[in-house]
Amino acid sequence: MKKRLKWWLISLGIVIFLVAEGLVGASLYFYNMTVASGKKSFVATDTRLKKSDPMYTHKKWYRDVAKQHWTEKAAGANLKLVADYIPAAQSSKKTVVLVHGFGSDKEAMGGYVAMFHNLGYNTLIPDTRGQGQSQGKVISYGHYESKDYLKWVDQVIAKQGQDSQVVLFGVSMGGATTMMTSGMKTPSQLKAYIEDCGYTNADAEIAYQAKQMYNLPYWPLVPLTSLMTKLKAGFYFKDANATAAVKQNHKPMLFIHGGADKFVPTKMVYTVYRADAGPKELLVVPGAKHAAALSHNPKLYEKTVKAYLAKYIK
Repeated sequence: MKKRLKWWLISLGIVIFLVAEGLVGASLYFYNMTVASGKKSFVATDTRLKKSDPMYTHKKWYRDVAKQHWTEKAAGANLKLVADYIPAAQSSKKTVVLVHGFGSDKEAMGGYVAMFHNLGYNTLIPDTRGQGQSQGKVISYGHYESKDYLKWVDQVIAKQGQDSQVVLFGVSMGGATTMMTSGMKTPSQLKAYIEDCGYTNADAEIAYQAKQMYNLPYWPLVPLTSLMTKLKAGFYFKDANATAAVKQNHKPMLFIHGGADKFVPTKMVYTVYRADAGPKELLVVPGAKHAAALSHNPKLYEKTVKAYLAKYIK
């Protein structure tokens, strides 16, 4: 009897070890998929110009326009960040800092840059840490990036003067980063925010994608990957929380989302919109997929942005 119990316990221990080893391996794999910087197979990164694109003229202008090169040091890390700066056609103190999405870079922001340029704004377009030409090995879903973008805002003010008027605009992860920045102590020159298709928090978004892409439940993989992320990158998924941040925001925010977004589900925008404590507006573009609201309905998008900014930027 004792021998049978002994072998049963040994067998059970082996099974537990193999299961644990498998879970650790799986969480490391998903860490590399979700947090480690590098190309992501599930993110479209083709920035080639296509004449069929409603934003073709805007994007071609962005590709060809002369750009200044700015640099910044990442917040709390010895990482060099880079950005393109395009001055307005006529001298202006109004500047939009643009935040690109997950697995992307500043080259994907051409349509938005051209829109703001046409509205008379200077535009600063950084590569987020760990993406594009900026240094870094981790994508933190806005947790670290929000602090970096506050430094970019400070640099705009330092170069353009205390009478600067700055807008922070972001798409997808950039939208969530914008919201997270709004919950921090920000300079008075940062007047307003525009977020397009940002998520409520990284934990919810990654759980949603695990289900959509792999049909995996929340437990145990998402919490284990979050723990792996804490050990390797210093944050939990729940730390990247846009909903909590906008509860601390008291500046104007325009929320934009595609009505047919299946990557960051449209329902998330209603959560962050309701949570926001400042003056706010909401635009849900019917039929628009993820990060496609501008190209889906350029006239509505540009009209809404122009009218919103006219209220707060003089």
